[in-house]
This record gives sequence, C-alpha cells and structure tokens, in this order.
Amino acid sequence: MIRTVVLDVGETLVRDDRHWGSWADWLGVPRHTVSALVGVAVVDGRDPSDALRLLKPGFDPAAEYAAREAAGRGERLDASDLYDDVRPALGALRAMGVRVVVAGNQSAKAGDLLRALDLPADLVVTSAEWGVSKPGPDFFHQVVGAAQAPAGQTLYVGDHPRNDIFPAARAGLLTAHLRRGPWGHWWADDETVRQVADFSIDSLLELPGLVDPSWGKPPPPA
Repeated sequence: MIRTVVLDVGETLVRDDRHWGSWADWLGVPRHTVSALVGVAVVDGRDPSDALRLLKPGFDPAAEYAAREAAGRGERLDASDLYDDVRPALGALRAMGVRVVVAGNQSAKAGDLLRALDLPADLVVTSAEWGVSKPGPDFFHQVVGAAQAPAGQTLYVGDHPRNDIFPAARAGLLTAHLRRGPWGHWWADDETVRQVADFSIDSLLELPGLVDPSWGKPPPPA
C-alpha cells in the first residue's frame, strides 16, 4: 500500500531547459555547447556541473550563483517549466487521499518559486531548506519524516539513479524510475536500475495506477 508519493524536481516535475540555457547565456557560450557537455557528464556518470567547469576552469557554483542573482540574472521558474502531466497526476493522487510531497536538490529560492506555482501537493521543500542534499542518507531521512508514513509505504519518484533511485532504496523507500530527461532516458534500461527500482514509468500519469491498479479503468458491467 502506497500512502505517500514524494517527487524529485529537476526533469521529474520541471524541465531543465531554462536552467542550463541560463548558465550558457551567463558564461557566454552557445546553449548547444552546454547541452552537449551535460550529455557527456550523463554518460560518464559525473556531476553535471562538471560541464560548466570544462567551460570555465575553477568554476565555483555557489559564487557564480550569487553573482548571477546580484546581476539580476538569477534563478527563474514559472508554470511553463512544468511538464504537462504534473498537475493532473498530482491532483489525481491527492484526490485518492495520497499525501504528495515535492522534495529535490534545489536552492531555497527554488523552493519559493515552486510553492508560488500552487502545485497539488501537501508539502514542497528543497535540499537547501533542509540543509542536506541528495544522495546523502540524511536527505532521505528527512523524506521519511516528511512523508508521515512508513518508508515501505512511501514511493520516491525520480529520474536519476545515483541521486534518486539507489539512495532512496537504501533508505527503505519504494522507488519509481522515470524515463524523462537525459538521466532518465540514458539509464532507463540499465540492468542495475531495473533491478533496484520497484517501478519504471514513462509518465507521472502512471502513478495513480501504482497506488490503485483499478484507477482509470471503467467499472465492470452491471
């Protein structure tokens, strides 16, 4: 029985196009260049910020983030960044009585921006607000507390095996690997990911059916 669904943010709820495009603009390089280098990082299993370090040796993410904010070119997020299945899927889960939590590796500002979108969720929180981050176990301890349900009745949904699926499984959570974004697509058919993840999905609209297999099916004829 799944009582709570917890969802990652980047490439689970929100497209990362704006994120990487804004970094390309800030560094003064073509957006395609950043996209290609992020792809290399995906294939190598490296941190995507390594792509930016290749473009700017000595790149300091925190310092550059602060500089962008000071220049009025900082983090932005609005409804156009959401994938189309987000609102209907989360809304359906809540209508079923499932607790919905959004928790990902984002800044405190991203938390404010996400909450301003008024998503159908009981809680929206980020790693910066918790003071812990994925894939560290403390992040998933926080997830279990926020779920207000036993780990074995909580489903964590994400696209990234190393940040989402593997550490969530180690914390005793159920997991759903989402085939979305570069990480989701690249690792979707990986044997280890398939073995560790309890579910593999192509859309968030599949989540209500995981909670209740009868969801969305027509009633039997009288």
